[in-house]
Amino acid sequence: MSKKTWFAGMTSLVIASGVLTGCSGNGNAVNTGAEASPSASAPITSGETVKLKMWGGVPPESGPQAVVDAWNKENPNIQVEYVRYVNDDEGNLKLDTAMMTGQDVDLFVNYTLSHTNKRIDSGFALDLSGFTDYNIEEKMGSDSENWKINGKFYGVPTTKSSYFVALNKDALDAAGLEVPKEWTWNELREYAVKLKTGDGYGFLQHIEPYADPLDSVLSQEGYTKADGTSKLDQPLVKSWLETLNGMMATDKSTPPLGEQLTSKMPVEQEFLSGNVPMLNIGAWLLRSSNNFTDFPRDFKIAFAPVPRLTEAASDYVTRGGLGDYISINAKSKKQAAAWEFLKWYADGGMAPMASGGRVPASKDADQATALDNLLGDKADTYDLDSLKYVMFENETPTYVRSLPQEVIDMRTQEYENYFLGTQSLDETIAKMVSRHNEFLKLNK
Repeated sequence: MSKKTWFAGMTSLVIASGVLTGCSGNGNAVNTGAEASPSASAPITSGETVKLKMWGGVPPESGPQAVVDAWNKENPNIQVEYVRYVNDDEGNLKLDTAMMTGQDVDLFVNYTLSHTNKRIDSGFALDLSGFTDYNIEEKMGSDSENWKINGKFYGVPTTKSSYFVALNKDALDAAGLEVPKEWTWNELREYAVKLKTGDGYGFLQHIEPYADPLDSVLSQEGYTKADGTSKLDQPLVKSWLETLNGMMATDKSTPPLGEQLTSKMPVEQEFLSGNVPMLNIGAWLLRSSNNFTDFPRDFKIAFAPVPRLTEAASDYVTRGGLGDYISINAKSKKQAAAWEFLKWYADGGMAPMASGGRVPASKDADQATALDNLLGDKADTYDLDSLKYVMFENETPTYVRSLPQEVIDMRTQEYENYFLGTQSLDETIAKMVSRHNEFLKLNK
């Protein structure tokens, strides 16, 4: 299904909400993978009540609780409890520790390939190839290939992921600026200067997608050169570092990294309160921007693609595609029940998650219901043309971050030192390359 087809009916802002129905299917598929024990993969016995725990990073009130409530109502034999972990370093460690110590984790959501790979290596993510009653590639489309690891699926990618720059449309109009459909980081820098007022900032970023520009380049070119050494000295890496540092130190149009880290700056609140007119973030913004109780606002939000480092638009790829990769714990003794829930979730049971920007990826999901959940009664508070373009019509190729977590952490440490002013640009690049080369040697 094309993005344009998905968005058919957008101009009809009032869409009848579908009724979530729990259809667990009648196939008792058995996982025959090496990780599954006979008791773990045994079909569900009639009359037996199985209790599952699903761990995810989205607050329960932003969709997950409505999902499990709908399932539990229709499936008394399989009851699901949602456990929230925060999708940051501390939260991911909490999830990994829970699985390592044998706590109840039957399903869990991965948000990056790097975390997924670590969990596969630790024996936590189940190889799903033993389940033969659900074709993940057919359901989710060709982008699902990005989530194959060693030719296998260790989870189901369930959402269409979007990353974008959210814009205060009222502020843009007052400054005489258009909503971009494509732009570079240098052009965003100019917007940030024009939009800042007084001592305020023109642009903010959520920390999670901070380094996406680097990966938009290196995910395509490769992170290593022909001789197997690090490519973190690629010229566009230097360009990104210089541009962002210039915005912090020279233009003062975005906060210094040290200020953002030490203050734990609530970037979504800063944007939604109208203090800062541009925010680099992902579709999870909508769970806050639709919440007028906690985040009241009096301006319309527009959307622009994340800018590119390259001058040529034809060379650009953006982070996105499919996400929310849900795995079954290889140590769970309730894998058959977990699989029944996961199929239902992926094929449309997850529709309430759209209220937080999580659009179902499955071709069999009820897209009208998901769209209604996405917009709710706040459709008139968004610039619908730019929302439509960025989330559903933009044909820019996407990538899924696959860099090992150790390299991501190392790279982050070094560029943070540069932005904090404790080392020079050349020292930063040299250290990134040196530490990456050391990692490559140890992991041949």
